[in-house]
Amino acid sequence: MPTIKFSGNNSAFYSDLKHRVNTYFQEKRISTHGDYRSLVKVIVLMTLFLGIYPVMAFHILPGAWAILGCIVLGLVTAAIGFNIMHDGAHGSLSKKPFVNKLAALSLNMLGASSFLWNIKHNVIHHSFTNVDDHDDDILNEPFFRMTKNQPKLSAHKYQHLYFPLAYGLMYMSWVFFLDFKKYFQRRIADRGDIKLTLSQHIGFWITKLSYIFLFVVLPLQFYSLPAYLLGYFIYSFTTGLTTSVVFQLAHTVEETEFLYPDHKTSPVYVIPTDWATHQVRTTANFATRNKFVTWAVGGLNFQVEHHLFPKIAHVHYPALSKIVKEVCIKYNLPYHEQATVTGAIISHIRFLKDLGRH
Repeated sequence: MPTIKFSGNNSAFYSDLKHRVNTYFQEKRISTHGDYRSLVKVIVLMTLFLGIYPVMAFHILPGAWAILGCIVLGLVTAAIGFNIMHDGAHGSLSKKPFVNKLAALSLNMLGASSFLWNIKHNVIHHSFTNVDDHDDDILNEPFFRMTKNQPKLSAHKYQHLYFPLAYGLMYMSWVFFLDFKKYFQRRIADRGDIKLTLSQHIGFWITKLSYIFLFVVLPLQFYSLPAYLLGYFIYSFTTGLTTSVVFQLAHTVEETEFLYPDHKTSPVYVIPTDWATHQVRTTANFATRNKFVTWAVGGLNFQVEHHLFPKIAHVHYPALSKIVKEVCIKYNLPYHEQATVTGAIISHIRFLKDLGRH
């Protein structure tokens, strides 16, 4: 893989934008970290999860109520990822590093490795968004073709139809397959030879064994095997579909741009813009006026703001969006946005359909 470099990181656009954002926080005399709204979310979501999990694990709810419980638990699991884990992993939830670390480890509670996710998301995805062969988020072969350089299979002409099923299986795949693949191969996208300390090795196996005990072994003491398999499938499918759709709507839609490094002619590929301009061109917002969506997805519908300022807590994104939009207009840069969730999903479907057929 070639080395990726940007054409500089101090463009007039980004300098102006950072100045305005810094001025906003100074004038408001508020921190860039989370506030009481973040604390309320942590309390509400963790109380829901810790309250619903034992009810489901010990088979307290009967019949259809149990199915509903699995769906709700799946939605809460996704919400913890959006609101608690994500801000914690970016160091934006709290001023205190140990609080952010604890919040990031909520991903381990849900069965996935926060160490590997940090490399995949913070290090790779936020640096090389929508760069083919480098951004792991768009490397979903052979199930999906998400860039024009990826091989096109006959099945891809139907990817806009089967994506809900595949996305629903992503959480289960992440916990039981993809993490192990990255762990044993020591590779994520083009980033190879990943090093783990002894404590990180131990943490990985404690995460997996604890999850298997809490979400497989323990529930099987109270459910028949068919009932357990149905319940776990509903729970994990809900989690996978919710998380996958939210993250895909941010980058794999019709409006966003993709870059294709030349692997043959040069060992160094220079992205023709600065980092901030690249983030604006490759990222899209959706449903930013919908307060419930913003609350539920942890501000991830404000992806443009998040990619430009990942260390600022998501509770500030609605206010920052006005500044970002103004500066984008000033420098003649795109500000990709879909007004509704439905509109964003339709754009994603069209994106998948086009790449599956052309």
